Amino acid sequence: MNDKPNTPQAGPLAGIRVLDMTRVIAGPFAGQILGDLGADVVKIERRGEGDDIRRIAPPWLKDEEGRDRDESTYSQAVNRNKRSLAVDYAQPAGARLLLDMAAKADVLIENYRTGTLANYGLGYEDLKAANPRLIYCSLTGFGQTGPYAARSGYDYLVQAMAGVMSVTGARDGEPGAGPTRIGVPIADTTAGLFAAIGILAALQHRHTSGQGQHIDVSLFESQMATLMNTFSAWFNGGAELGRTGNDHPSAAPYGVYAVDDGFLLVATFNDREFIRLAAAVGHPEWAEDAKFAKNAARVANRAELAALLTQALAGRSKAEWVDKLNAATVSCGPINSMADLEHDPQVIARGLVVPMMHPVNGLIRTVASPLRMSDSPVEYRIAPPRIGEHTEEVLQDWLGLAEAQCAILREQGAI
Repeated sequence: MNDKPNTPQAGPLAGIRVLDMTRVIAGPFAGQILGDLGADVVKIERRGEGDDIRRIAPPWLKDEEGRDRDESTYSQAVNRNKRSLAVDYAQPAGARLLLDMAAKADVLIENYRTGTLANYGLGYEDLKAANPRLIYCSLTGFGQTGPYAARSGYDYLVQAMAGVMSVTGARDGEPGAGPTRIGVPIADTTAGLFAAIGILAALQHRHTSGQGQHIDVSLFESQMATLMNTFSAWFNGGAELGRTGNDHPSAAPYGVYAVDDGFLLVATFNDREFIRLAAAVGHPEWAEDAKFAKNAARVANRAELAALLTQALAGRSKAEWVDKLNAATVSCGPINSMADLEHDPQVIARGLVVPMMHPVNGLIRTVASPLRMSDSPVEYRIAPPRIGEHTEEVLQDWLGLAEAQCAILREQGAI
């Protein structure tokens, strides 16, 4: 367990300074990725209020007696490996602080409405003048230009507008039919990933050119960029894939099947795997049947095949089928809940639940970074901070301010 929150930075981004002026999910997620890779990430929060995500609850963090704390569990998901500085940039002294910090920063990430920070002298052109090497990443709902640029954009809205909900949910005529959102903030997540990728690319560009740049990332474009076959089917084949529920639109059998004690996900993506599946469930003749021998035929006859497979799966439990089908090299697995993941052997073996100790909030468990790097591994140094937890520490580190100077800033309402 990490109980040394301010241990020296390591990792491939050690020495890189990041101002994280973002809120909610996409921007904080990008900042957390950079922090995991060793950057010194300072989370800039509104004085007194902090990041909105701190109040997106229930559920709330619990104290040792099981009582609710004043921090959402959501906020713990995207804010580790950061220090929090609370500042009011509407105050001239607060804006000046951020300008001085930006002059020493390598990266600034922000997700305010287009043009908001420029109103306070903190837009890209303002900070570029003070620090031409600064990489300034703006995350918005719809980008810096275009007819939607001034709109706010949230994950659910973008899932709808970028086409994801048109292919998510049960088919028309089936129980519960209708467009359905994905249960995790997929637009926020993809935008955070693209922002982190763009920042890393910009750091490499600066390494060769000496110049920073502005990065414009939107949730809308990030979500569209991950439509994959849904996009290509229409723009290259004129076909709307539509909603297919738990069936894959282009492969069968590939979906959820009932077994004696619940449900199993069976995924056969090619003819070779189907031959192995048919043999494993006791029906090798399926592989010779013209209705099922080839993937296109199986897709055309998916309902009949699904009924036959469900009958064949009767009489065994999830665990029995997972063992039997994986032994036959057929892709399958259980549909796990969070409680299941906590005890999953792969999760345990790979250390995917990372415990971190916070001096006030206590034990916080976060999901491990998926980046496994042999020579510069991810380190978990700082538990998700409380609002302004590191204000004076950061101002001392970045700007060399003395305690008396910080006291004056507090009196002015800047911090």
